[in-house]
Amino acid sequence: MTEKQLAVKVDHVSKYFRLPTESSHSLRTTLVNRFRGIKGYKEQHVLRDISFEVGQGDFFGILGRNGSGKSTLLKIISQIYTPEKGSVIVNGKLVSFIELGVGFNPELTGRENVYLNGAMLGFTTEEIDSMYDDIVEFAELKEFMNQKLKNYSSGMQVRLAFSVAIKAQGDVLILDEVLAVGDEAFQRKCNDYFMERKKSGKTTILVTHDMSAVKKYCNKAVLIEHGLVKAIGNPENVANQYSFDNTVPLHQEMDEETPQEEKAEEVIRVENFSLELLSSRQMTPKDAIRFKIEYDVVEDLETYIALSLTDIDRNIWIYNDNSMDSMQSGKGHKTVFYTCSLQSINDLKMKLEVTVRDKDGQMLAFSDATQTPIIMVSRDDIAPDDKSALDSASGLIQRNGSWTFRD
Repeated sequence: MTEKQLAVKVDHVSKYFRLPTESSHSLRTTLVNRFRGIKGYKEQHVLRDISFEVGQGDFFGILGRNGSGKSTLLKIISQIYTPEKGSVIVNGKLVSFIELGVGFNPELTGRENVYLNGAMLGFTTEEIDSMYDDIVEFAELKEFMNQKLKNYSSGMQVRLAFSVAIKAQGDVLILDEVLAVGDEAFQRKCNDYFMERKKSGKTTILVTHDMSAVKKYCNKAVLIEHGLVKAIGNPENVANQYSFDNTVPLHQEMDEETPQEEKAEEVIRVENFSLELLSSRQMTPKDAIRFKIEYDVVEDLETYIALSLTDIDRNIWIYNDNSMDSMQSGKGHKTVFYTCSLQSINDLKMKLEVTVRDKDGQMLAFSDATQTPIIMVSRDDIAPDDKSALDSASGLIQRNGSWTFRD
């Protein structure tokens, strides 16, 4: 990519902060500590050799968990921070919207705040004059522009601040976690604006935790983890990697909540329960989900297996089977296989939960934190412009599974 085609170039950028480890109120103490080799601070490395390029007209997503270094990177691109190593090149006028309402004065009117904020973004009075009507129209606040900002509701302030950022006629727009601003009607207007901007050839850099937004708007994305570039390129692949990575702490949180004391008081009738996912944790709707359940029944009773697949993000059932078709009688070791398909879903992160029950429905064993598989389902056959397919959601899917038993 030539320099003329580049909007932003991040070249081997590294950034660290010095965090004090002791309090020193005198020069003497500081000097003594320095001679002893005690620095009095530690270095927190937030970014480590970050490199990527954003082309003109790109809608570029930056993903990463909290603390990964995303906001620091945006502040370096926006020239708020200076990197310890590396450089950033921005071609054109940059409009950075990292925090809602920064630079707004509650004692000034809405109109005065537009001009104040525009000046802080580097626009002249004449340039703001030309943008003013578009900003007010988008914010839908025409009748309130001569009122002081402190008399605005929080929603009105958000709409005005956001409108100044996205309607400012910059070459590069940077947005940090601001897709959920305003009410539902305003969010729809913002959605339409982003779709128009994507087609306009203007460059946008978006930081978000909303993976559906990444897949909907972005044509490129980068995933930052522990200050390093973990993945870069196709937004579908990068977003799926981010979602997949986020399933790891779920096991740890569930493990901490396991009611060990309650277990000790229960009469054990089923033991040595295990659940093993035989299919891949990352799959497409065309692939079958297959897993194996094993357990030992220590009393002469009837047992069956109930299971569910739950959408982690929405916390709703996608699929369940408690039909008692897996009912078995007697003591001994039980091995059961289950196979099902979820052909009508897309872009879903699910957890598989399984229980063993007696014929009255009482739970005898269940999949604990270490045995609860997380399954990612993403289609690989969707055209990039097929938004309806990309946005497809799911309700409860009709049971279609089959049981296989092994003695």
